[in-house]
Amino acid sequence: MNRLYEYQKRIVRACLICLMCMSVFACAKKQDAMEKIKDLECTVISEDNLPGELLDMIEQKKTDAFKITFEDKGFLYICVGYGTQETGGYSIALNDLYETANAVYVDTNLIGPSPEEKSNLVESYPYIVIKTEFIDKPVVFD
Repeated sequence: MNRLYEYQKRIVRACLICLMCMSVFACAKKQDAMEKIKDLECTVISEDNLPGELLDMIEQKKTDAFKITFEDKGFLYICVGYGTQETGGYSIALNDLYETANAVYVDTNLIGPSPEEKSNLVESYPYIVIKTEFIDKPVVFD
């Protein structure tokens, strides 16, 4: 009976040591899913250089705000549109484009026209198309 008791104590100790080790390893620093791995090289593409299918998609969506991605020939096109604006003179800033462990993050910002440009009362449909290497991850728009 004494031997069985000693054997059980050893098993309990071994299990406790395993649990302690597992908790130590579980607390080790994991890479944050939103932590930047690297900035992505990119080019802002003009309408003249867009693949035809992508241009058609943009034309259909441009009156409303949109966020779309498109893959073609090893490249990823990230498109952000800001819908119908009352005047011309708007521009769009690309604040950030980077890859994380789980996604590609893009951050853009619509910049309004100067007071002189607001006198142009022609509607506009500002959008930006960013071309980068194809990465098989979802795109998160900030």
